[in-house]
Amino acid sequence: MLTKEQIAQRISKELQDGFYVNLGIGIPTLVANYVPKNINVEFQSENGVLGMGPFPTKEQVDADLINAGKQTITTLPGASFFDSELSFGMIRGQHIDLTVLGAMEVSQNGDIANWKIPGKMVKGMGGAMDLVASAENIIVAMMHTNRAGESKLLKQCSLPLTGVGCVKTIVTNLGLLTIENGKFLLKETAPEVGVEYIKSVTEGELLVSPNCKTMLI
Repeated sequence: MLTKEQIAQRISKELQDGFYVNLGIGIPTLVANYVPKNINVEFQSENGVLGMGPFPTKEQVDADLINAGKQTITTLPGASFFDSELSFGMIRGQHIDLTVLGAMEVSQNGDIANWKIPGKMVKGMGGAMDLVASAENIIVAMMHTNRAGESKLLKQCSLPLTGVGCVKTIVTNLGLLTIENGKFLLKETAPEVGVEYIKSVTEGELLVSPNCKTMLI
């Protein structure tokens, strides 16, 4: 099974030169550590940063430089800082080419639930609803099952939704799937993970691509 870092590394292969990319909290933030050397990507954070770099080493930590998840970050040459109004203007104006988000649940229709578990206190939705409403390309990075071993890829989400029919691609610790015609389509499996096992831990309807292959990390 893939580690969180390997999930991020696989997602980094979806980056394209010149992309503006928003990274959600959790596994998505790790994507900034694996940008291919032959391309230039601008990472945006809704707290008002454009031009984020990889996570800092101990010597690089600057407590004043943080992402939306309050993690310390580095910035690349030419990075800029701005207020939330401009940041969300970028998001709502569809100036973000790719959004990578974590999720608690994803449905076979592409719905996503990633902000609230009823009965548990949360600080708020943050920028998630704006991101899923405005982005045309959303990749979800998450574990395939929850801590109880139950599928997080469902026929229908049971938790409050963040967005409807918006997810295009999912990369989990078991493989890469896309949403195709209201079903999950398995395109890549993690090394040494069998298709039948992935089927057994996927509650939603799962099809296997005829070109399904082992993921290269």
